[in-house]
Amino acid sequence: MTDAVGSIDMPDAEDEAPESKKTRKGGKRGKKGPLGRLALFYRQIIAELRKVVWPTRSQLSTYTAVVIAFVVVMIGLVTVIDFGFARVIKYVFG
Repeated sequence: MTDAVGSIDMPDAEDEAPESKKTRKGGKRGKKGPLGRLALFYRQIIAELRKVVWPTRSQLSTYTAVVIAFVVVMIGLVTVIDFGFARVIKYVFG
């Protein structure tokens, strides 16, 4: 029985990496100092922030109102449940 192509016992010729070839570490970033890397980091942050689709003022006020209303409803729900549990505990333990 023969081994399958690319098996662990007999790898393909394409899968074998030449050991004589040295790989560079870091590329362009490896040559920069800590300040250069920090500057690159901040440039990338600014580039990503430019891609963000910011909401308009009306969208922002709508989202804010929805969040505040949701929080108020959840506070009311938790308060009612808490008072209910307090009454049950008082009833059970006297």
